[in-house]
Amino acid sequence: MNTARPPLLPLDEALARLEAGAGAFVLTQTERLSTFEALGRVLAEDVRSLLDVPPEDNTSMDGYALRAADVPAEGTVLSVAQRIPAGQVGQPLLPGTAARIFTGAQVPAGADAVVMQELCEALPGEGLGRVKVNAVPTPGQWVRRRGEDVQAGAAVLARGQRLTPQALGLAASVGAGELTVLRRPRVAIFSTGDELQMPGETLRPGAIYNSNRFMLRALAQAAGCEVHDGGIVRDTLDATRAALREAAQRADLIVTTGGVSVGEEDHLKPAARAEGELHDWQIAMKPGKPLAFGQIRRGDGSAALLLGLPGNPVSAFITWLLAVNTVLRTMQGLPGGLPAALHLRAAFDWPRPDKRREFLRVRLNGDGELERFANQSSGVLTSTVWADGLVDNPPARAITRGDVVRFLPLSALVSR
Repeated sequence: MNTARPPLLPLDEALARLEAGAGAFVLTQTERLSTFEALGRVLAEDVRSLLDVPPEDNTSMDGYALRAADVPAEGTVLSVAQRIPAGQVGQPLLPGTAARIFTGAQVPAGADAVVMQELCEALPGEGLGRVKVNAVPTPGQWVRRRGEDVQAGAAVLARGQRLTPQALGLAASVGAGELTVLRRPRVAIFSTGDELQMPGETLRPGAIYNSNRFMLRALAQAAGCEVHDGGIVRDTLDATRAALREAAQRADLIVTTGGVSVGEEDHLKPAARAEGELHDWQIAMKPGKPLAFGQIRRGDGSAALLLGLPGNPVSAFITWLLAVNTVLRTMQGLPGGLPAALHLRAAFDWPRPDKRREFLRVRLNGDGELERFANQSSGVLTSTVWADGLVDNPPARAITRGDVVRFLPLSALVSR
């Protein structure tokens, strides 16, 4: 009888399998939202400009609008015929005159250049006075042309794009008061383990507070999900099956922590197989080796995806960043995989690497190098608060101070 364990699954292959599996669960339902309320959502339709931006030629400087041909030499004096603040439209500019103009104001018909006020000298005179122009302008100088940023009808934001603050500003600038976006992914989260208690309760002997419930709920919220919290599930097969059935009715994706190892009290895997299907993987990564991926059937024949994460908090945290975010992005039509790594120097030694691909908790120091948290255990949650990123270290690669390593900022991983 062959009792050899199957080889560990490389992380890249696991992520590719997650993308393939989640590809059949891509969200299609949409909703129409105020642009004010669309931060972090994924566009379901292109955003096209309703107008040229800028809508008319305008000035990018405070100064004087004039005809370049009217200023053949430095020191030319022109009469000031009008004053044009931003938001007002001037009269056509008469030859031999200038218009006092302010940043963002529409350049009057007939003018073809603006001279900044620092290169001009206001002189007394009738009406609005005169101006001495101390620089010879060229046509088009300091004039922003109509449509030079965006032309009417052009797509400024593409379907499938996650909306950032700057994207919302761009949408507003082209007149989009509402946006069509995908509905939020619905994620159900529950923890298994009779040893778990909630903060605020008196801790009984042998128990621990349920940090994963708070952390994973927050990670789901940071990823723009609608969260259904299933709480703590008792360590029995029946309770786990019932929790999976209820979660499948509420969510597109079920995420659990604990119960994916091989202990007698780990009921997630048999429960998931009874309620659907499950792939039990051992990933060649540290922390976070065990991972379960499958589907839970609903009564109507459809299914919800399931990801079972390890129970150790750092393992659960990093597995969410790598695996769960891959599934969520795929479900929203976004590119999968990891964000681009930065290549920075290590300010530490790592002489005894693991044979698995490691994700070391590190942070930038004042010299632009990476310091390592002293204790890299999968149970040390303080390391994830101290760190501002992870070193993505290949299997069996020792690190010597000064080596260039791959750095993944947490800011790029948490809410992709």
